[in-house]
Formats: sequence, structure tokens, C-alpha cells
Amino acid sequence: MSFHAAQKHFHLAGAAGVGMSAMAELLLSLGAEISGSDRFHDQRQDLPVLRTLAARGMHLVPQDGSGIRCGTAALICSTAIEGDNPEIARARSLNIPIITRGDMLGRLSAGHRCIAVAGTSGKTTVTGMTGWLLAELGADPTVVNGGAVIGWDEGEHVGSIRMGKSGLWVAEADESDRSCLFLHPEWNIITNISRDHFPLPETIELFRQFASQTSERVVCFPETAKLLSNSLAVENTVFRNGKSWSFILNKLEITSPLPGRHNAENALLACALCIATGYDAEAVRKALASFKGIRRRLELVGEARGIRVFDDYAHNPAKIAAAWSTIAEDSSRVLGVWRPHGFGPLRQMKEALAEMFRAELRGNDQLFLLPVYYAGGSAEKDVSSDELAAALKAQGVNASAVPDYQELTRLILQEADAGGSVLVMGARDPMLPVFARDVLKRLNER
Repeated sequence: MSFHAAQKHFHLAGAAGVGMSAMAELLLSLGAEISGSDRFHDQRQDLPVLRTLAARGMHLVPQDGSGIRCGTAALICSTAIEGDNPEIARARSLNIPIITRGDMLGRLSAGHRCIAVAGTSGKTTVTGMTGWLLAELGADPTVVNGGAVIGWDEGEHVGSIRMGKSGLWVAEADESDRSCLFLHPEWNIITNISRDHFPLPETIELFRQFASQTSERVVCFPETAKLLSNSLAVENTVFRNGKSWSFILNKLEITSPLPGRHNAENALLACALCIATGYDAEAVRKALASFKGIRRRLELVGEARGIRVFDDYAHNPAKIAAAWSTIAEDSSRVLGVWRPHGFGPLRQMKEALAEMFRAELRGNDQLFLLPVYYAGGSAEKDVSSDELAAALKAQGVNASAVPDYQELTRLILQEADAGGSVLVMGARDPMLPVFARDVLKRLNER
């Protein structure tokens, strides 16, 4: 039975986050009353996403508990919110339910036909592609994504939500906090399975459990299908086609509208799902051609004096490698910026990251590492960007740690040349896309 949110009050802690901002717009679209808080709002940082949500009707308040009142239906928290947060304390004192974003998504999607998209890498792009295809094919789905779809983020919309009327939902399912297990989809895409937030055996078991909650089939590539029981294996037929990437599906050649082999693989899975659920392959091919991409997924922010600036959400070795190799194809030099999104993930992936950066950086490429993003709380700060930079330098990789955005801007303005690209990467920190646009402006003024 579906959960009804209309005319209820919900408070969202950490509303600027990609998942939480999507939840805020979803609830507003369903007729709920929403208040929200975020530490960036408390710090008077003017984030576009908070302006958009405020224009839609979300009441922004300090993160001090004042947004929660008697009669609030629930406090919805990102899993990044620590247990000693004053809003959690306030909710407990009033016996207000405290639920995660993933739990809320599960409640709202229950009772609807649901297509979920999971996987260690690529799930946001595949979710956006699948939702776009189904919308173009006339299915009129509601889409809940972890990134803004270009074309859906116009006006007072964050772009990660599309409201439909058909009862069909397409939802990104996140494994990083196990919230994918709140979903019980009809169909499921699992893009890939690799070590990221958990050790590989634990990750495999998590996806097996999620696949078992799928009532029809899981669409995936053969290497993933070997790990799952109810899978529909799709042969990876991706190939280079001039400057583009294409694939063969149902004996039909389909060209990806986005750059990079990895995006063609993403498109292959999205198209395969639509065809498996009954849509004509030629109609799917035509629908894919109009897809323009996802914000912060190899997003071309702009070009200044022959230097292209890209913004990407890449935060694990596979995603960074895919972004770097794609940009390097058409760039004489890549100036890469990466910010680790937490101490735990950096600790978990440090060796794999070092190996990946050694493999991807060419002799004249340069990597700048920002400090580990820290949102507060009790995380153990026993690993740092400085350590990773030092390890890479010792092995001949052009890598350096930078203390802040101000110094990073100075170095990029000093190093960037025509024919090269600046690639900004990282998750969680909402200042990364702001920085990408600022450095583009500064390059134009140089």
C-alpha cells in the first residue's frame, strides 16, 4: 500500500544533498508541507539548490531543531547526519518518527510499479536515461534520481525529479547506505558490482539480497549475471564509432549521445530494459538520441580560451578512471581535481585509487587533491589527501595536495593551456560545481 504524504509536514535535515534535495521536491510535488535545514545554509552559503527548493515552497530554517514541531509527520535524515544532531534530539523529545531518505523513498514508491537502478558505478546516469526513454516512449513515469537530468532542471525544479501520472516509478537505488533494500521493484538494472563502500564479498551479498527483492528480472552484463540468480544477461557489444561510441541491441546499431565507453554501456543497459519490458527497439533508439545527460556526470561546464572545464561526481576508482580516460581522449593535457568524500571511503579505497591514478595520468597530466570532505561528526581522521599525494609522487605521478579552493584556483590559472581540460571531480561537497563554474569565469577573465 502506498504512503500518502499530502498535507503532512516533514522536516528534512541536510536538504542540500543530492538525494535529500530530490526527496524535498518529490514531497512538495505530492502536496506535503516541507521545511528543511542544512549546515551550508547556517554558514550563509548561497547554494543554488537551496534557492530552488525555497522557491518551490520549502521553508529554510537553522539546523537547530526549530523546524520540528508537534504534528510533524517525520524527520527525514540523510545517513550522513550524525546522531548528536540537534534536530534528531528535538524529534526524539517530541516522539517524532526519524526515518532515512531511502526508507521514505521505499514508502512512497510502495504500491506502484517500480523499476530500480542500482550498481557501484553509473546508476545515476542509467536512472536518468531509463526515465527519459520511458517518458519519450509515452509511459509517463515518476522518476527519482540522484542527479539532475538536463532538461528537467529548468525553472523551479532541481532536475532529479520527474512527476508522472501513470503509476510507474523509476528510482535510483543506493547501496552506499544499504537503502536500496527499502525498494521492492518489478524490474531492476544492476550496472556493475565492485568494491567501494564495503569489501567486495559484502557488496556482492548486498546486491544479491537486493536482486532477490525484484519480482521480474535484473538486467545486467554477463559478469554481474554470474553473481545473481534472476538475471537477464545483456552482452556488452559497445564499440568505438569514429568519435562516438555505439552498441548493437536486437541487431540494431544504436549510438550513445554522450561521450565515453562507459556512457555507451550505461545506454545499452537502459535500452535493454526498455526493450525487455516490451518497447520497440527502433523507438528506443530514437528516444535515446534526445537525451542530453546528467548534471555533474561529465558535464561540460564551458570553454574558455580553448580550455574546457568539466564537472563530474566521480568518487571511486572506476568512476574516476572512466571520467579521466574519456576527457583525455580529446585533451592535450588534463588538470584533474579530486576531493575525497569522506575519511572512511578514502581509507577503504586508498590502494585502488593510487593504482588507478598511476594508470590513468599521462606524463603531462596533473592531479590536484583537495582535503577530505568533512561534514562534522565522529569520523576517524587517520587518512588524508596529503598521504595519497605523497604516495603518488613517490611513484612518479604528477600529484599534489592543495589546502583550499583559493590555492587551487591560483594553480589552475597558472597551469591551464589551450587544448587542455580541467576536470573537477568528487561527491558530497556542494562547492565543487560552484568551483567549476568560478574557475571557468576566471579563465575567461585571464
